Amino acid sequence: MQGFDPAQGVVLNDTARHLINDVLVWIGFGTVIGLLAKAIMPGRDPGGAIATVLMGIGGTILGCGTMSYFYEGERVVPVSPLGMVVGVMGTLIILFFYKLLGGYYFIEG
Repeated sequence: MQGFDPAQGVVLNDTARHLINDVLVWIGFGTVIGLLAKAIMPGRDPGGAIATVLMGIGGTILGCGTMSYFYEGERVVPVSPLGMVVGVMGTLIILFFYKLLGGYYFIEG
């Protein structure tokens, strides 16, 4: 079987290793950023812990992706201080719209 070494398991090339590493970093820091944004904007949310983690990951992608778009050629990662700030801002935007669509800001009747 090609790509499998009995002593090491599955052997990947450098590109696949970097991609897997980046995905795990985004998930890990997205979780931390989601919890940080939840602490900044507390209150009852329509979702639970899984929704917070997914919003953190999405906000990190939104914030870092937006900064990467405006700063062409520079890669913004959530490990840096700039990445943490824009990740939290992106997550706060997603959390605001999530609460808005969930009816948190409206009083009925």
